[in-house]
Amino acid sequence: MIETDTKTRRRSQRVLLQLEVLLQLITAGRELRQVQAFTSVVNAHGGLMEAPLKVAANQKITLVNPRTGQAVGCRVVRVGKTRSDGFSIAFEFEQQNPRFWPITFPPQDWNTNESPATTKIS
Repeated sequence: MIETDTKTRRRSQRVLLQLEVLLQLITAGRELRQVQAFTSVVNAHGGLMEAPLKVAANQKITLVNPRTGQAVGCRVVRVGKTRSDGFSIAFEFEQQNPRFWPITFPPQDWNTNESPATTKIS
């Protein structure tokens, strides 16, 4: 069955992928905080990760892929508590960015022909 309701239809297909990422944010005191997090589900527009740091909905964060050094700006969509002491964080990229994830054969609706919106961390 194909979803036709625009409220429930996803912008791009989800893929189960556990990947280490670095979660960076600027605190209210203007300090850079960085913690290790792990994704569980990703798509061309963002994903879901677990992190030991509580963030707020609509907060701006940066994710860094430690293997490639690529960084991408994101917005927190939703935050929940996990069974462990961590937090489940749904996030979306500031711009669609399927090439941020190390997937060889991405789903067709990820439109990998578009240029990536990433920056390199030195």
